[in-house]
Amino acid sequence: MHIHKPRCSVTDSLNSGKKFTPKTLEDDCDNTDAFLPAADATEVEKQKGCKTLYVGIGLMVFSAVIVVTTVLLVRHFHTRREVQLKKFYIGSMSLANQRFVDAYDNPDSQEFKELGQQVSQKLKAMYFKMKYLEDYFVGSTVQAFSEGNGGSEDTVVAYYLSEFDVPIGLESEVEASLTSMDPMEGGQQGRMGRISKGSEFSSSLLINNIMCGALDPRMTKAKNASQTYTYHISKTPTGTIESPGFPNSPYPPNTYLEWRLLAERGHRVQLEFESFNLEDDCQEDFVMVYDSLVPLEQRVITEKCGLYSRKEPLSFVSSGNVMLLMLVTNEKKSFPGFRARFSQVPLQSQDCGGKLTGLTGTFKSPNYPSCYPPLVKCVWNIEVPAGMSIRVKFNKLFIPETSKNSCLKDYVEVNNEKICGINRDITVITIPDHTTVVNFNSDMSYVDSGFTADFEAFLPTDPCPGKIACANNLCISSLLKCNGWNDCRDNSDEKNCTCSSDQIHCGNGLCQPKLWLCDKVNDCGDNSDEKNCDNCPLGQFSCRNGGCVSDKLKCDGRVDCLDGSDESKCPRTVVLPCSGYTYMCKNMQCISKLNPECDGDEDCEDGSDEASCQCGKQPYRHSRIVGGQGSEEGEWPWQVSLQRRGSEHICGASIISDRWLVTAAHCVQDDEDVQYSKPYVWEAQLGLLVQGQFNKWTVKKNLKQIIQHIGYNRDSYDNDIALMELDTPVTLNQNIWPICLPSATHDFPAGKEVWITGWGDTRESGFAAQLLQKAAVRIINSTVCEALMTGRTTSNMMCAGVLQGGVDACQGDSGGPLSSIEASGNIFLAGVVSWGDGCARRNKPGIYTRVTKYREWIRQNTGV
Repeated sequence: MHIHKPRCSVTDSLNSGKKFTPKTLEDDCDNTDAFLPAADATEVEKQKGCKTLYVGIGLMVFSAVIVVTTVLLVRHFHTRREVQLKKFYIGSMSLANQRFVDAYDNPDSQEFKELGQQVSQKLKAMYFKMKYLEDYFVGSTVQAFSEGNGGSEDTVVAYYLSEFDVPIGLESEVEASLTSMDPMEGGQQGRMGRISKGSEFSSSLLINNIMCGALDPRMTKAKNASQTYTYHISKTPTGTIESPGFPNSPYPPNTYLEWRLLAERGHRVQLEFESFNLEDDCQEDFVMVYDSLVPLEQRVITEKCGLYSRKEPLSFVSSGNVMLLMLVTNEKKSFPGFRARFSQVPLQSQDCGGKLTGLTGTFKSPNYPSCYPPLVKCVWNIEVPAGMSIRVKFNKLFIPETSKNSCLKDYVEVNNEKICGINRDITVITIPDHTTVVNFNSDMSYVDSGFTADFEAFLPTDPCPGKIACANNLCISSLLKCNGWNDCRDNSDEKNCTCSSDQIHCGNGLCQPKLWLCDKVNDCGDNSDEKNCDNCPLGQFSCRNGGCVSDKLKCDGRVDCLDGSDESKCPRTVVLPCSGYTYMCKNMQCISKLNPECDGDEDCEDGSDEASCQCGKQPYRHSRIVGGQGSEEGEWPWQVSLQRRGSEHICGASIISDRWLVTAAHCVQDDEDVQYSKPYVWEAQLGLLVQGQFNKWTVKKNLKQIIQHIGYNRDSYDNDIALMELDTPVTLNQNIWPICLPSATHDFPAGKEVWITGWGDTRESGFAAQLLQKAAVRIINSTVCEALMTGRTTSNMMCAGVLQGGVDACQGDSGGPLSSIEASGNIFLAGVVSWGDGCARRNKPGIYTRVTKYREWIRQNTGV
């Protein structure tokens, strides 16, 4: 075989511009053809001079390989240190020296492309002047244009998307640089300089305002459909938007959809949801509404997921003539979706501000009870006749509070006093002048219902003509003075009273209804209504069954009261014959102690009173319900939401084990349309806090069977109790936990504070609560309850409430728990929400199924 010898030369692999040239082969050996080596060793010896040369060449090649490897390793580790993330930032830019033309609505028009290129060049020039931005900027694209805020055709808003490749660890620096060029309020005034480098345009853009933020990472998860629809409402005055497939099929998974709504100049966009049912975890599927044409976080009006009923107003209005509706779904679970109707309203049509005169008047935030628009500034000038003063009363207030004790974003201001938050009570402000100014302000994001208010004139010498002036500036009817009820909300109407014949004269000067005398509740506040109430003479003890024994016989180790009550609250426990007043241990012994179960002391010889006491524990400590307040996560872990499958919340229930629930029998009665007695109709949601919002603790369960009490009476609600068995056991955790069941002899005394919880209506004929509500009420004496409810209660029922009204269970709370916190910390199921006259009415307590009456029935049917 004939071969050629290679030349002995090496090129620097680093390409540094300098060549390293070793001694060439021509210096030591002939540049001639060579043949395969001969088998004779003497012939090999003849090539000894070239052998030394080859060794040198090998060393040089090895050295070059080392150099190249070192360089590659350095580059490799340098690259690893600067692993880059693709980051997208969405923004808007106000162009003060541009006039809006219709062609800007069309991305394919030449005008759109030309102005878009100018904006992109402007952004590039700005980024190149900012630290951290120049090195990592990839490019920008203009998404849309709109008229300036308020529909000004002399200002154009450009919406853009900028892309950066950001090294890991520098994300915050890049965002800080972008924020530093974001004036947010007031605007960045002045020219930004003429585009020079690579620009084809000679004109400058006058930037009046820049807003920029990172794109919500949830919006990049959709892997399938991604589409944008544009509706020009000027061409279609009203229209309908539906999620894909609605209402015949669920919306598709992994979808990112946008609907851009553009109204005519001088108009706002109005969007009203007629139906809304999405997955209840906003980290999975959600709808966003923006006061913008791109998803700017600073301009989000609302974020929604879950289920909303038709009774709840879900309506939004833009600040200008554009709005963006967006739907994002993940790959799991599909729901029906939504239908929304869009329209346009004149910019000046909002009932916002103006001059109010006369002796009385009303005013409210725009669109109340629907949500007010963002970027609203309303000014009401109130003027009453000279010489009079003004009282402003806020009846409802739903203005989100941004931080504790401050109103930085949305607020209403009266007489230099800012008011915000969610206040269910009436707020009254008086102004010692005949004129005042009320301001309402909303910023550019997140809106709510707002407020309703009244004003009235009054003479400083007679602040409440024909009425009574409360200490908190509220005026109430003179008929409410000294009636035993706290009508002023600060009790000032019940001070310095002369009590009537049908009232109790309390030791502290208050008057209370005589109905409350000796009901074992401290109604007066100083316990004077409960003094001298025993039927027994002085020095004798009143037994629970009505008998009297000497005080000296209490806790003497012997039973003197026939019911054993003289030995029931003693340090020592006495074994007694079993009766309705004794506690039965598992070994069938009966003891005298009152409520011994789970009190921390083993009173039964077999310890059964302290067995199975892990129930009724609140894993977290926490400092519908009419007059209630929102609960916290895990606060009531036995609370269940019973829902008709695929529909809304209907009733409550309580967890008593990993597979059994207790609810009300009236919740599972069939009607003409639905067989509520059938398990397949229901879905139980456990660990739920907010209706329509799931988290990792929330579990949905189907039912295996429903057992309603055979003695349930539809007319009287007697025996209003039912059991539900889950189709499979639920895994118990800190948000899903059983409540304790009381023994048949457990005593829940009158006056004891108990808690009602549920998602029922927050007022009579009102809306259902989204957040689980809680409220403290007290157990009411059965004699008092019988009188108040005109003889309609039975021994299987118990009363609880606040007799002055304002706190009660309501529609939708049925079947839920009446929870009693015992001294040990365990919480027992005292009652099941059953019925009542209206909701939270005065002298109309709530009626609950008395669980102690059904303890053996529950055990027989469930084994619990």
